[in-house]
Amino acid sequence: MPEVAAAHAAILLRQGNVSAAAQLVRQHELPISMAKVNLAEGDAAAAIAILETFRSELETKSWESERLAVMVVQAIALHRAGDMGKAMEVLREALALAEQGGFIRLFVEEGDAMKELLSELAKKSVTPIYTSRLLAAFEAEAGIGAAEPRARKPRPVRSLIEPLSERELLILRLIADGLSNQEIGSRLYLALSTVKGYIRNVFDKLQVKRRTEAVARARELGLL
Repeated sequence: MPEVAAAHAAILLRQGNVSAAAQLVRQHELPISMAKVNLAEGDAAAAIAILETFRSELETKSWESERLAVMVVQAIALHRAGDMGKAMEVLREALALAEQGGFIRLFVEEGDAMKELLSELAKKSVTPIYTSRLLAAFEAEAGIGAAEPRARKPRPVRSLIEPLSERELLILRLIADGLSNQEIGSRLYLALSTVKGYIRNVFDKLQVKRRTEAVARARELGLL
């Protein structure tokens, strides 16, 4: 699955194994991950070229969540290339799109490079409430990373009567990203009826009836 391959590539990059990450993303044709490999190799220009092309493709398909993911990395690439003005412009547009869905992890997972950009944007008072919320998430992440593993609290998911399966969690994240049932089916190569079955299970376990309620409940439990 593309999501699994992208997650694997991200781990390889964090470990500094750029060559293995590059081989993996070429094998699975993952544009965003390939751009991150380019950045790790110090080739911001190549990353920008890939992201601009991929973003144009996504805009014609109106895939907003995927376009947002591209823009987040695009802002970092532009900054690396020395074009701070364009980087700020892309990041502003990304924040306007992300704020509607309350995206947090998408930014935090980009690490210090994104934190630096958000800090610069905060100085300009652009979407101050949402930007402050994102920066607070970075601080919280740093605090968790510094804590001893034994001191960490159990995952909130244990408060559910029946925990969500890995597949149900994946579908829940896609719901939070705004994908329709049909889009989820296409992404995961599942029949529409199968997707609906998974969503019913998610709703039952979260004790909700609507998508918006499911997302809100999942955030309360720390699942998103």
